[in-house]
Amino acid sequence: MRKLLGGFYLLYSAVVFFLLMLVVCPFIIISMGIFNEKTGRKISFYFLKCWAWGFSLLTFLWFSAGGAKIDTTRSYIYVGNHSSFLDAVAIVICIPQAFSPLGKIEMLKIPVFGWIYKRLVVMIDRSSRESRDHSVAELRKDLADGQSILIFPEGTMNKSQLPLNPFYDGAFRLAIETQTPILPFAILNSRAHFPRTDPSLLKPGLIKTVFGEAIEVKGLVAQDLEELKAKLLKLF
Repeated sequence: MRKLLGGFYLLYSAVVFFLLMLVVCPFIIISMGIFNEKTGRKISFYFLKCWAWGFSLLTFLWFSAGGAKIDTTRSYIYVGNHSSFLDAVAIVICIPQAFSPLGKIEMLKIPVFGWIYKRLVVMIDRSSRESRDHSVAELRKDLADGQSILIFPEGTMNKSQLPLNPFYDGAFRLAIETQTPILPFAILNSRAHFPRTDPSLLKPGLIKTVFGEAIEVKGLVAQDLEELKAKLLKLF
């Protein structure tokens, strides 16, 4: 019975997800087409928040943010864990400023979602050195323009039973090279509400995101990379 009800709830949530995407998609496309990239992204982020809050209200999946107060006048490299599809909604609702996320190119295949994804996400094909270099260049450009970025340092969704997978170096190398502070966050229980291994176990409830204090990197050099990674891991 639990599986059956979960299946209906999953179907209902998926329909809400895509219908709301259809509603906001034209506004995002228009915003990115009319305004310059930075302004268009900020306006698009407003519509994306409308989508996320609408999804939350209609599916009874609530999202809360706590922890350190974020100075939205600064740009950061947001770094956090990734263990559920609900993380996409959590970060849109909980991060208080527009940001450019780094995401896998495979997500373009998702209907409707892929249209928005293409316009707001810095895409990466990890199998291609050229794609990786291009993605880093795009992230550097966004940081130089005063735009925050987001990178999941595990590289992909954590499907293991471990709390975290090993971190890639990219976010930390970029932080040191651009002297941009890292702002860590932890999404505490999204996997418990929507496990990747069995999506029919989706259940309503509260998903919590906690932000840590910004980690300053001023003066750090490439040789400090491993120490910086270790400092972040201690926070999780």
